[in-house]
Amino acid sequence: MLLKSTTRHIRIFAAELDRDGELVPSSQVLTLDVDPDNEFNWNEDALQQVYRKFDELVEAYSGADLTDYNLRRIGSDLEHFLRSLLQKGEVSYNLSGRVNNYSMGLPQVVPDA
Repeated sequence: MLLKSTTRHIRIFAAELDRDGELVPSSQVLTLDVDPDNEFNWNEDALQQVYRKFDELVEAYSGADLTDYNLRRIGSDLEHFLRSLLQKGEVSYNLSGRVNNYSMGLPQVVPDA
């Protein structure tokens, strides 16, 4: 059975990708999918911050059983971390994306000086 955590912007699978791009369940590997709907504009630094936070959270659960609950906690913590990046202006909404949900709050618009 494939364990996973799915939030609005973060998906975590207890699986690895095979050569065909299919998920193969694994009890040793976690696969992270960040912003699958391209709701945000990302720069490499912000994306790497998410990956580092993911690694930190996974390390904190080292030795614990791999359960739906633990994956959901990691996913929820990453969702909150993403919100903090948005609030600090390190990522922004992709206003030309197919999804304009603003689930993290209304976009900040900088007024013309």
